Amino acid sequence: MTDLRESRPAGVVQDGAPVSRRVILLLAVVCGVAVGNVYFPQAIGPTVAAGLGVSPDAAALTVTAVQFGYAAGIFLLVPLGDRIAHRRLIVTLLGLTGLGLLAAGAAPSLGPLVGASALIGVTTVIAPIAGPLAVGLVPEDRRGAVSGTLLSGSIGGMLLSRTLGGTLGQWLGWRAPYLLAAVLALATAALLWRVLPRTSPPSRQRYPALLAEPLRLLRAESELRRSCFYQAMVFGGFSAVWTGVALLLTGSAYGMGARAVGALALVNAATMLCTPYAGRATDRRGPDAVNLVSMLVVLAAAVVLVFGALGGTGGMVALVVGTLLLDIGMQSGMVANQVRFYALRPEARSRLNTAYMTCGYLGGSLGSWAGARAYAAVGWPGVCALVAVLVAAALVRHAFARRKPRGAPAPVRPAAGPEASAAP
Repeated sequence: MTDLRESRPAGVVQDGAPVSRRVILLLAVVCGVAVGNVYFPQAIGPTVAAGLGVSPDAAALTVTAVQFGYAAGIFLLVPLGDRIAHRRLIVTLLGLTGLGLLAAGAAPSLGPLVGASALIGVTTVIAPIAGPLAVGLVPEDRRGAVSGTLLSGSIGGMLLSRTLGGTLGQWLGWRAPYLLAAVLALATAALLWRVLPRTSPPSRQRYPALLAEPLRLLRAESELRRSCFYQAMVFGGFSAVWTGVALLLTGSAYGMGARAVGALALVNAATMLCTPYAGRATDRRGPDAVNLVSMLVVLAAAVVLVFGALGGTGGMVALVVGTLLLDIGMQSGMVANQVRFYALRPEARSRLNTAYMTCGYLGGSLGSWAGARAYAAVGWPGVCALVAVLVAAALVRHAFARRKPRGAPAPVRPAAGPEASAAP
């Protein structure tokens, strides 16, 4: 069979070829713009409830819908990153996301808004496509650092989207954040079409085979399953907290507006500085050590967050410290998980990421749902207890994991099936 390395068109960036640091930074910004669409609805849930005349519990369906949509988009669309050129795929998805955001901003009632939210979630899966692209553009010993840089961009999107979403929602109504996000998505799509380097996809598999591959990889790769379980548990707790904290801050204990949720998220901007460090630590010490520390940090966050129910200055300090620890632990663990499974099969990074991110966001969606129910049934302490139970499950799984010697590289599997000759 013909080796695709001999037939790439001029101008195509090959795997591992040097690229400008500005390209990596641009991809980090794009990740932030896309990921923000999943998180700003968390800050405007009470505003949506007031604007549409529904209960806060019902308005929380917009958060659940966008996260379930995101999980579906990861499963259905991210595998195409191994089959379609990244520039074309990313720009197309950003354009569709912009249209979905416009539809959400014009929704006349909760039903259409929930439907548009699901569409936004499906198409805004840029970060899990950009991640495999970026690690293929740098040498192996920089993959942890680059993953950390892109994750910093995603964190910035999560934080700023909550802040801007909460502020705009309180000042201009709940539709304003959707319309601003639509403008950002469409403008970013136009910029990427001019700037993003051309790449050659490594696979020639048909779409049904690409969809089936993540399930086969989950069955075949125990290290992938382990990373998926860690992320589903920890991200489930993370989503439960950020769904519940909007209800807590706007409830009787604090009596604040939606803008307070965004301000609390902005305080956690320090997390952006921690993920590159976590990436370098993973490059040096391996993923297991970083995973263990990150889980313990999340468990400590659950304990600190309980005191947020007290209200007043002391309660607010507990929320600030607890959410900061929660963000640091979740994001650092994600870097370690990605370094672990990206090394398994370089020719199938998008499909590995599909399996991982689908499991993670299913956990996050269920965490948002369970967090809203726990808050309604028990209050804020119930949300914190839910976080502790989820991270304890991850710690138990980690304790029984088969440990590799420190510093031992993960095995690289050979390509298999019809794409073997297409691997770069």
